[in-house]
Amino acid sequence: MPQHAYKYSAAKLLRHGLTRGTWPRMWRQPEFKDTYDVVIIGGGLHGLATAYYLATEHGITNVAVVDKGYLGGGGSGRNTAIVRSNYLTPEGVAFYDRSLHLYNQMADDLNLNVMFSRRGHLTLAHTDSALRTMHWRAEVNKLQGIDSSVIDPADVKKEAPSLDVSPNTRYPILGALFHPPGGTVRHDAVVWGYARAADHHGVHLHQQTEVLDILCEGGTGPEGKGPGGKVTGVRTSRGDISAPVVVNCTAGWASLISNMAGVPLPITTHPLQAAVTEPTKVFLPTVVVSGSLHVYVSQTDRGELVFGASVDPVGTYRVNGTLEFTEELAGHVLELMPGISKMRLMRQWSGLCDMTPDYSPVMGFTPVDGYLVDVGWGTYGFKAGPVSGETMARTIATGKTDEMIAPFNLSRFTEGDLVGEKGAAAVGH
Repeated sequence: MPQHAYKYSAAKLLRHGLTRGTWPRMWRQPEFKDTYDVVIIGGGLHGLATAYYLATEHGITNVAVVDKGYLGGGGSGRNTAIVRSNYLTPEGVAFYDRSLHLYNQMADDLNLNVMFSRRGHLTLAHTDSALRTMHWRAEVNKLQGIDSSVIDPADVKKEAPSLDVSPNTRYPILGALFHPPGGTVRHDAVVWGYARAADHHGVHLHQQTEVLDILCEGGTGPEGKGPGGKVTGVRTSRGDISAPVVVNCTAGWASLISNMAGVPLPITTHPLQAAVTEPTKVFLPTVVVSGSLHVYVSQTDRGELVFGASVDPVGTYRVNGTLEFTEELAGHVLELMPGISKMRLMRQWSGLCDMTPDYSPVMGFTPVDGYLVDVGWGTYGFKAGPVSGETMARTIATGKTDEMIAPFNLSRFTEGDLVGEKGAAAVGH
C-alpha cells in the first residue's frame, strides 16, 4: 500500500474503539473527468481487480471504473463465495489455481481481512458416470499439481459428518472428489479491498454512472463500430469520456454492452438463485456440492447455511426469487442432510450469469481496437476474479494477450477450439 493509504492494525482498532473515532472512508468520491487512459465498465470484482493491478503492477493510474449502480452490487455481491481450482481442463485448472493462490495472500496484499477459509471442497458422485468424471478430474488436477483425489463414502462421512451416506437413500453417495485447498471468502470484503487499494493508487471509482454507448470510429458498422474500428471512449449518464482503451467487465449485462461496440458475443444471460438459513451451531466443516441434486452448500463462521442451485433454464434479466426454487432446494438439501429439516430460511436472492456455449470465459482483445472483454464467466466469476484482473491488466499494459488467457479468446467460437468446462460445473446446468 502507498504511504498515504490508511493501514489497518489491531492498535488502531483499539484506539478507535476507546475514543469512538471515525474511520476514514474506504474510497473517495472523485471528480468526474472527461479523459482517461483506460475506462473499465463494471464496478465488480473483475473490474476493480483489473484497475488495481493496472495501478500496482504497471503504473497505469489514470483509470476510471464506472458502474451504473454501486460497487459490488452485481454478481460480486450475490454469489455464494466459494473458491476452488479442481476444474476439468488443463487451461482452467492452471487459471483457477493462480486465482486461489492470490486469494490466499489477499489479506496481506490489500491490508484487509477478506475472511478466506480453507475448509476443503467435496463434489459428490451419485452415479457411476459421475464417479468416472470425478476420477477424470482428479487425474487432470494431479497432472497440474492440484491437490484433489476421489474418496469413498466412509471418507466422505469423515469430512462432512452431517451427510447421509447410507446406501438406502434416493440418491446414494458413491464417492466424491475431495479438494482440500477449496473454501470460502467473504465476497463483500474482497470487493471493498480491491476498491480501497485501487483508489489509494489513484484510480477513479465512479458509482451511479451508467454507460449509454461505446464510442468508436473507422469500423465497418454503423457509427464506425464493429470490426476494423477503434474505441474513442464511452458515453455515460454523466457525460462523455475519451479513452483509447475500454474494458467490458459487466457479467450478466456483457452482451448488451458489447453490442454498443458492434461486437456480438455468444452469451446468454440466466438468473442464478441462492438462499441462507438462520444461524446455528457450526456442524458443516467443508463445502459440499452435488451436481445430480443441483445444490451446493457451505456454512458461514456465524453458523448460517448458504445454498446455491443451478441457473434458471429461461434467459432473463430479472433477479427476483421464486417459490419453485425454494421448494426444489429444500427437497434436494434434505436428501443430503435430513437432520436440518427444522432449520428456517432467512432470505433468498438472485444474480445474473453470463453463460457461454463451452462454459468458459471470453477474455482479451476483440475485432475493435482498444475494446477488450472479461466476460462469459457463468457461475465461475467470483472464483477467478483476482487472476482475471491480473492477466487482463498485463494484457492491457503490454498490448499482448497474456498466455494464461489465450485459450479464452473470442475467436475460438469461429475456429472450433472450445475450452469445455461444463463437466466441472458445480451443479448440472
